[in-house]
Amino acid sequence: MQSLREFYKVGPGPSSSHTMGPQRAAKKFKEKYPDASKYIVTLYGSLSLTGKGHLTDWIILETLKGTPTEIKWVDEELPNHPNGMIFQAFDENDKELDSWTIYSVGGGSIEIEGFDDDNAPQDIYELNKLDDIYTYIQEKNISLVDYVKEVEGEDIQEFLEFIVQEMLNNAQRGLDTTGMIPGDLKLIRVAQKINKAGLSSDTKEEKHRLLVSSYAYAVSEENASGGLVVTAPTCGASGVMPAIMYYYHHDLGFSIEKLAQSLAVAGVFGNLIKQNASISGAEGGCQAEVGTACSMAAAAVSYLDGLNLSQIEYAAEIAIEHHLGLTCDPVFGYVQIPCIERNGQAALRALDAALYAKALGEFRTNSISFDTVVNVMRETGNDLNHIYRETALGGLAINYIKNNKLEK
Repeated sequence: MQSLREFYKVGPGPSSSHTMGPQRAAKKFKEKYPDASKYIVTLYGSLSLTGKGHLTDWIILETLKGTPTEIKWVDEELPNHPNGMIFQAFDENDKELDSWTIYSVGGGSIEIEGFDDDNAPQDIYELNKLDDIYTYIQEKNISLVDYVKEVEGEDIQEFLEFIVQEMLNNAQRGLDTTGMIPGDLKLIRVAQKINKAGLSSDTKEEKHRLLVSSYAYAVSEENASGGLVVTAPTCGASGVMPAIMYYYHHDLGFSIEKLAQSLAVAGVFGNLIKQNASISGAEGGCQAEVGTACSMAAAAVSYLDGLNLSQIEYAAEIAIEHHLGLTCDPVFGYVQIPCIERNGQAALRALDAALYAKALGEFRTNSISFDTVVNVMRETGNDLNHIYRETALGGLAINYIKNNKLEK
């Protein structure tokens, strides 16, 4: 597995796969061929089908600004991943200088076919299964946070504290902002309204659940508007973890240092899913994005609430198990319907998963291990019909248009 520095990234929404990944790809290609007279970028599969709604063409054109660039759209998929693209550079005589096939594999990460990049992220975690990690830390009598620091170095704490602060800032910006989210759906931001409803609630439980939801909405609305967010694990699911961070800091008084430790714990679970299944909606459906975010948040909550290793695993497993098969079917390709609402729900489900783990985790051996459910998640994603994997060709994406008599 790669470093958490590669897992948690700060970048522009609305999509890590469709915005951040193509941006990184375009930047690398431009660095290699800065004097090209023309670029042609061909988008394939999910990048083509939902690229306009995700601002893929816009971010590529912005990154390659200064050189004439043509964007082509091909709905068929390239062999290795649904998010494929081919970059071509040409000289003044229209002769091709080079062509790169690049895949945006989720969370803003990219893979360049046949390209030996010395600066490409390297695997630094030798253990790729939770069972193996747990065996190792129990033998050494260290915590999961200690394990992360052992692999990453002590300075990972400083990085994670920076990520926590970014998440808190994202949530605050979202709470402070009203108005319309860009795009043809003409959705109005509602995070502030949900927050006010929570603050005025007569019951403590309703108050806190509405507040947590408002924080998730706040970040998700920022993401949908193209604002800066943190991939946790993706932009499309970027509201879940910040909702927990903001709630535990702003409402429960937890320190930035402690929250950063919970990000380390959550990152291990998210990284395992990225390694053994997928965090790409185009590859695994929304279970890969919001499901992973919920699992990470459940692990973070369990850690902050002082639960043991078995309970942390149980919470993370519950969270992903009950997102299995969740489709990715964004209306018009925007990360708005149903994405924003799903972030709010997933933040609450993370709290519920931790509550179950607290009540039951000490008294029984989990019937389903985290490693097992991740394997099932991979199989389920592979079996999902392509129309439910970030193509906007089925599910809510199509029925919303039909029911509202809209033109696609």
